[in-house]
Parts: sequence; structure tokens; C-alpha cells
Amino acid sequence: MHDRAMEGTCLASLVRMAVPVCQEAQRRCPRTGPGRKPEIEDWVMAVLIMTAVAKRKKTKAAQYRFLSEHRQQLLQWMGADRFPSQSTYYERYRRAHALFETALEIQSERAARAGIIDPTHVAVDKSLVAARGPLWHKSDRKKSRIPKGLRGVDCDSDWGRSQHDGWVQGYSYEVVVTCGKKGLVWPLLASADTASKSEHASFPAKIEKLPQATKTVAADAGYDSNAHAEAIEHNPSGRRTGRRFLCPENPRNTPPENPCERTRHRNAGGQHQRRRQRKEYFQSTRGARLYARRAETVEPFNGWFKALFELEDRVWHRGLDNNRTQLLAAMFVFQLLLRYNRKRKRFNGQVKWILDIL
Repeated sequence: MHDRAMEGTCLASLVRMAVPVCQEAQRRCPRTGPGRKPEIEDWVMAVLIMTAVAKRKKTKAAQYRFLSEHRQQLLQWMGADRFPSQSTYYERYRRAHALFETALEIQSERAARAGIIDPTHVAVDKSLVAARGPLWHKSDRKKSRIPKGLRGVDCDSDWGRSQHDGWVQGYSYEVVVTCGKKGLVWPLLASADTASKSEHASFPAKIEKLPQATKTVAADAGYDSNAHAEAIEHNPSGRRTGRRFLCPENPRNTPPENPCERTRHRNAGGQHQRRRQRKEYFQSTRGARLYARRAETVEPFNGWFKALFELEDRVWHRGLDNNRTQLLAAMFVFQLLLRYNRKRKRFNGQVKWILDIL
């Protein structure tokens, strides 16, 4: 009896905590373009999806079945009066990832203002998750050919490689987390895409959204780029922002051997000198100490996140947009779990117990 009461209280709390954040996310990214607005608002769909993901229902059919069985409670907790049909839920599920990406930012802003997190030092990383279904090899993919007998292949998935996972056909998520000496490891910003998405394409948008309090950004060698460093350490007028980009050099990004090319590179805004200065700071005692926090935060975070939402082996769905929504919704749930844990006077990141009683 106690477990049932606790279950309802916990789930209701998570739903009520999610509502104002999702409402604010809808205000920040309103629908544009022709056509009338949907009868069921985007924030309602996001809260329903978040609830199903928190319950770890891995198919959209299982998600909708659970939500339908508890529709009266959910509508009461949300303060809403309309519940989607199954076809509406399936269709809107594919579009919800943009709202969750904004909701992650909003919840991080609120957590920073409340003193729950310290965004002074952050780390960024990309992690791969295998696709469902059989492998679709590159040679066949280039020819847009699916061999006979290869049923159920996820055509949206793609191949990517990481030092930790090796070659993986599937999807990826990129996350920026806090990595202070003490305190919560909190996912500040996140995005999801195919496994082949380059860090150089996905990270720049997150640099613009880093909290003002951020002083250092740690990344692995895959993020080594003068463009990233300049965007973090200097404003558009060339003045220093007071931030540091901590990243080991990737040999492919070293200046060319041709002396004329070297001279041109050095003269291009002093980038060569800035790169040398970054390397010196990275190799200093303080730089090495700050960078070491990355291995203690973002890398373990990926393991915690995947274990919590059973993503160690493969993603939940087929299709890019479906998996974008699920991965970002799960990241949003992770934030909610950390907030709920704090409400229960537990000031750590051990949140599995909350999911286990849902």
C-alpha cells in the first residue's frame, strides 16, 4: 500500500515539475508558418512523452497504452482538458525533440539561479548508441540498396566512430555537463542526431548558449578546432571573454608544413599564437587539474544515463526524429530526477531509486 502511494506521489511530482518548464519552452519556440495551431498544445504532448519515457516504455504503442490507462490522473496533474488520439500521439512524438532541447536549457537556467548547480566548469562529449535492426553496410548504403533478407533495417541510422565504442551504426547524442570539483553532474545542454554527425557541426550552437558563469569548457581531441576555441575565448570583436577551452591537440589540425602556408596561418588574426597559448595553459598544472575533471564527470555520466534508460545496447525506436525525441526526453527526465532528489533532501546524483518506484 505504501509503495502504491509513493508511486503516485512521485510520478505526480515529476509531472507537475515538468509542466511550467515545458510551457516556457513552448513560449520560447512557438509554432510558425501557415495552418491553424493544434488543439492540443505542444507542452501537453511533451509532458505526456516525458511521463512515458520516465516509465521506460520503449515503444510508442506501450507508451500510449500506459498514458491512456492513466489519462484522468495525468490530465488532472497537468491541468489540461484534452487527451490526444493514438495517431496524434505518434505524429507529434516525432516533432517534440525541438521543445525538449529548449526545455533542457530552461531547466538548467532555473537550476543555476536556485543554486542547485555550478556551471563555472563544464565538459562536452558525444556518445553513440546502436540502432535497432540489422546492420546496413556502407557499400550498400552508398548504392541506396537494401539486400534481400535484410528486413527491419533502420535507414535513418548511420555509421560513426568513437574511441570508446569503435564503429557503431546508429545514433548519437551530444551533452554539455557541469564538472565542478563538487556538486551535481548536471546535463546543461544536449542534442541528438545520427552517429555520423560531426562534433564540428553540432557543438557551435551550444557555445552560444553556455551560461555566463562558465569559465572553462573541456572536450576531447575530436573537438579540437580553432573555430571552437575562438568562439569560446573571444567575442566577435576579438576581446577575451575570460573563458578557457581545454582540449588536447588533434594532429590533423596542426599548421601545414609549407613555410608560406605557416606564415599565412600566423598572420590570420594571430590564431597560431593563440593556439600555442592554449596548449601551454592546457599543459600547465592548473589546466591539467581542470581537464582531469572531465574524466570524472561527462564520461561516467554517459554510463549512468544509458544504464538508467536502458540504452547500453540500442536505441528505443527506428527513425531519426523518433530517437531524437526519446533521447532528449530522457535527458530532460534526468534533470527532473536530480531536482526531485534534492527535494527529498538527497544532495547527490543517485536517482535510480526514483525510476524504480515509478
